[in-house]
Amino acid sequence: MSAQRLTMMFAGLFVLASLGLAQANGQVELGQVGWLWFTLFVGANLTIAGVTGFCLMTRILKAVGAR
Repeated sequence: MSAQRLTMMFAGLFVLASLGLAQANGQVELGQVGWLWFTLFVGANLTIAGVTGFCLMTRILKAVGAR
């Protein structure tokens, strides 16, 4: 696994872990704060991109002309 994929995977896991710890400590209620679901989505996608190598954002950017 490349360093880039490992970086994406660990970044995603850190985002998810921070949300989980905040939820466990009563600092945040994921059922009531809608915008935190976006953070959860980003963390999950980073983790998936690191594990599988598939990144939807990269595909979208390449489709619109990015290198």
